[in-house]
Amino acid sequence: MEVIFDPSIWVGLLTLVVLEIVLGIDNLLFVAVLAEKLPPHQRDMARKIGLSLALIMRLGLLAAISWMVTLVEPLVTLGTLEFSGRDLILIGGGLFLVFKATMELHERLEGTVAIGGAGRVYAGFWMVVSQIIVLDAVFSLDAVITAVGMVNELWVMMLAVVIAMTAMIVASKPLTTFVSAHPTVVVLCLGFLLMIGFSLISDGFGLHIPKGYLYGAIGFSILVETLNQVAQRNAVKEELKRPMRERTAEAILRLMGGRQVQEGLPVEAEVSADLSQDVFAEEERYMISGVLTLADRSIRRIMTPRVDISFVDVEWAPDKIRAYVRESPHSLLPVCRESLDNLIGVISASGLFAALEEGADLVEAAEQNPPVLISDKLDAMRVLDTLRNAKGSLVFVVDEFGTVQGLVTPLDVLEAIAGDFPDADETPDIEADAYGWLAKGSTDLYQLEQTLGVHSLVRPEDDYLTLAGLLLAQNDSIPRVGDAFQFGDLHFQVVEATRWKIDKVRISRLPPESARG
Repeated sequence: MEVIFDPSIWVGLLTLVVLEIVLGIDNLLFVAVLAEKLPPHQRDMARKIGLSLALIMRLGLLAAISWMVTLVEPLVTLGTLEFSGRDLILIGGGLFLVFKATMELHERLEGTVAIGGAGRVYAGFWMVVSQIIVLDAVFSLDAVITAVGMVNELWVMMLAVVIAMTAMIVASKPLTTFVSAHPTVVVLCLGFLLMIGFSLISDGFGLHIPKGYLYGAIGFSILVETLNQVAQRNAVKEELKRPMRERTAEAILRLMGGRQVQEGLPVEAEVSADLSQDVFAEEERYMISGVLTLADRSIRRIMTPRVDISFVDVEWAPDKIRAYVRESPHSLLPVCRESLDNLIGVISASGLFAALEEGADLVEAAEQNPPVLISDKLDAMRVLDTLRNAKGSLVFVVDEFGTVQGLVTPLDVLEAIAGDFPDADETPDIEADAYGWLAKGSTDLYQLEQTLGVHSLVRPEDDYLTLAGLLLAQNDSIPRVGDAFQFGDLHFQVVEATRWKIDKVRISRLPPESARG
């Protein structure tokens, strides 16, 4: 009973438990790296079996204290160097540790290890368990010799080892889970194992490196990696605030060599631009990009603007109406009174001719097919159902005051996805030539981005939609012919303009040394 109530016994036990746990940190790191090579359902069992057998081994070593004492006696002599059994075990274990960590690092740096996935090849269960036991034998040597040097009572040594090993078994699962989920931590742990292996070899040759130095370096590295993990987690949280569809679209565009990912976000696999060029043709990238970004574009970005809408005024003379319809490439025409804001209805070209031949009232003929009106606040994706249900009518976009802003047709949606399809009486919005590009002032900025291969012209906070709007935003008045502007590595120069609008703009790409953000 006196032994139980002896304070020095309990102080020695507590100190020894702490030392055993500290000495077992490097052991735990190796267990975590090895267990990660097994299938997930076998990792927990491998840890428990390996560490339990290691516990039995340590208890057996403590029971053979008399044999442990002989391990510090010189066993091999090479010149002036004398090696005990302990030294040889430390050198062998250190060499194995350095070899194992180097091979693991090589596999990861060369990319031959797949992190997860159905095609991953896992290591054999008992091969991993045996490696855990062999390496633990090396680490056990220091732990047991420390126990022998700290206290005299065998039961205190064994109790301290049991408590320390139990703590290691409990801590091994969360440590392995964390290491498996963070590939950068695996590389960090392998670096620790290289350092520990080197210290074991040095210790075996009589060059003792204080453990405090090793644990200080490990602690500092863990602190830096912790800050890195916190930064990555915060970046991921910010990224998750964005809509899932937007993030998915951006990821696919990145795979095609399109948009760049936001700076600071973790990217596990970056696909090179040359791969995307081999897999996707330019037209394919354009169309896929158009589909993925359709929901992010307002209806005003894809509609035919008001100034380009052809309409029939019921106040016109019949001959003028006939001539106008013959020259128009459209099969459906809106019928208005004086302006588009006084919409009456929609009528086909053949219906117009028939009504004129019969002397019928155009207003009554047009009222039989009233126009469909939608708000200019809708996005392009939501207007698809409206177009499906239009059934031969035209869909007009109006603002909050009821003023017609534009017209949207299935062709407008197709052009938003696949690019411009000019009518017979139109020229393309963007034409390439020897000097760069010549674009209409009414060219949609998104279409311009796709054609030029840039992603800096369209911003959600801007209320303009066209190239003319972009240039007007840079000037207090309508730019005149010859005025020039620069955005990044693009140079814009107005080549045709009136007092009211910008008609044509010359676009050229500047050399890198002249570009600016």
